[in-house]
Amino acid sequence: MTSGPDRQEIAALVAAATEAGARPSAACAAAGLSPRTLRRWQGPDGGIREDRRPSADRPAPANKLTEEERDRIAATCATPEFASLPPSQIVPRLADRNIWIASESSFYRVLRERGQNHRRGRARPAARRKPPTSFEAKGPCQVLSWDITWLPGPIAGTFFYLYLIVDIFSRKIVGWEVHDRETSDFAAEVLRRAVWSERCLTSPLVLHADNGSPMKGATMKVTMERLGVIASFSRPRVSNDNPFSEALFRTCKYTPRWPTRGFATIDEARAWVQSFVRWYNFEHRHSAIRFVTPDQRHLGEDKALLAERHRVYQLARAAHPERWSGQTRNWQPIGSVWLNPERPDAGRGGHGFAAALPHQAGGGGPMAGSAVQAA
Repeated sequence: MTSGPDRQEIAALVAAATEAGARPSAACAAAGLSPRTLRRWQGPDGGIREDRRPSADRPAPANKLTEEERDRIAATCATPEFASLPPSQIVPRLADRNIWIASESSFYRVLRERGQNHRRGRARPAARRKPPTSFEAKGPCQVLSWDITWLPGPIAGTFFYLYLIVDIFSRKIVGWEVHDRETSDFAAEVLRRAVWSERCLTSPLVLHADNGSPMKGATMKVTMERLGVIASFSRPRVSNDNPFSEALFRTCKYTPRWPTRGFATIDEARAWVQSFVRWYNFEHRHSAIRFVTPDQRHLGEDKALLAERHRVYQLARAAHPERWSGQTRNWQPIGSVWLNPERPDAGRGGHGFAAALPHQAGGGGPMAGSAVQAA
């Protein structure tokens, strides 16, 4: 339900957008409501009415439990036999004795209304974890993502470990190493070399990782503090919180050159990863950054390259206009990139709606797609 002040604000914004040239249906769509809803809000005098549903008189349901039945439910649940059991266990046990008082949902409702629907037993309640913090990368060397993946060894069940750091803005691999085990010391060394090679010491830097022990080891924490790196972690067992690293690992292991029989030695694994990084950074056209290479995006060369592509398409359209029913392909550089972006404003009033109105009033590779889209 929308409050009276919010209704008036939405109606005023829709009216302002309509006066500016927007269609009423488009302005209402930006607010997340239909034109019929806006008309129902208007009273006979043309003003905006309050929502009368909360204050409406509603008759009591004919099948409502009596007060005696509600007291019997509470008394039954408070008996020593059922004091440690939830209604989902109490109701079947009563049915075995040919006793029916009310439905299971009614048991829960009565206990909830009387403040007795608490967790029973010694088990801890389910923890509600907050979503990870969102970070915006407006340029290179601002937000990095890293993880460790297994590389198959010469014998089944043996592995080498690839430490990989990627810049989410450009998708460039800025640090990597292959070792024979997972340790916080190796992770700290990879981070140190990546920061020094990219010269990120003087700029704020966020490093996102999952909750593995190498990511949270003492050596890694001390190294991040010395380098001035801000730590960001995924939620436990939620791979979508680290999509850039997961997508990069998929690209790595699904390239045609991937050795399906594994690596005979760690030196062979390092040589293969080195060739992959060279291909990925300097030859691979990444689908999420308008099919330019990560190195071109990292150095800012993508703008001139995409502008030239746009010029080529404009010339082609001018030569054969009958082959285009609309605009040419979008070769505009993508903007900033978000790590774990927050949900867009779902409210029907406020800044999210006001910001959307101008848009409504105006005219109109081998890499797996990342779960996080560019803004």
